[in-house]
Amino acid sequence: MSARFVSALYKIVKSSSRTVRTRQLSTIASKSREMEERKIQVGDTEINYARVGTGDHPVLLLPGALGTIWTDFKPQMENLNVNKLTIVAWDPPGYGKSRPPDRTFPDDFYQRDATYAHNLMKTLGYSKFSLIGWSDGGITSLLLSSAYPDSIYKMVVFGANAYIHPDETKIYKSIRDINKWSEKMRTPMIQTYGVDYFQKMWSDWIDTVLGLYEKQNGDLCKQVLPKIKCSTLVIHGAKDAMVLPEHPTYLKQNIANSKLHIFEKGAHNLHLRYSEEFNNLVTDFLVD
Repeated sequence: MSARFVSALYKIVKSSSRTVRTRQLSTIASKSREMEERKIQVGDTEINYARVGTGDHPVLLLPGALGTIWTDFKPQMENLNVNKLTIVAWDPPGYGKSRPPDRTFPDDFYQRDATYAHNLMKTLGYSKFSLIGWSDGGITSLLLSSAYPDSIYKMVVFGANAYIHPDETKIYKSIRDINKWSEKMRTPMIQTYGVDYFQKMWSDWIDTVLGLYEKQNGDLCKQVLPKIKCSTLVIHGAKDAMVLPEHPTYLKQNIANSKLHIFEKGAHNLHLRYSEEFNNLVTDFLVD
């Protein structure tokens, strides 16, 4: 067997091995990005969830008021690191595909959502996990992490508040009419719910939070913040028109193991507008 033949054979084998390795890596990457979405029974309710990723750090994404997996977290479901994280997002009861039954807003609806969210993750097999909560989902996350401190690794909350400021009641009243919403924010909700259900549900939410302001002197979850033990990242958009700038400071001051990051150009939906920067920030925080 000539040296030239052996050299040529070696090159062929080496090239073939490289091709196989490339295919294997491609297959692994493809599996990491495989998305599942379905309903699962959680207590007395069927909850719709989506899951992607193969990382050993599970994280639950919690949408805002009336929000769903795809209206509120599409850039995160599609682009968060699926090798380091296993990403789960849900439609809270009465939202999105977690219907029927239709959404209701009793005075304890935040606490109710926190319990369902915790039980969803337990049902999916996660005894401990992290949270990324936006707006109402941030409030739910604060309650969840305080009620089940041993279940939470880390938490990211943004556009969230532990209480309602008097000026914010005026904001809520001014946006009761969905026709006053921007087209960009209104259209996904109409596509999800239809105009009538969207307007009814939004009006019910407004009535409930205004009622909580009166009944609880604006307190949503102030009393439970000292019970939060997990490392927490509070994010706020400096141009947020829904949440006053005192809220992230209050959270930072009252959650023991927390830090604050301000998006100077960000508004209430900063994770959608600046998704790449947001995704990198929260991934670094979660996997550090």
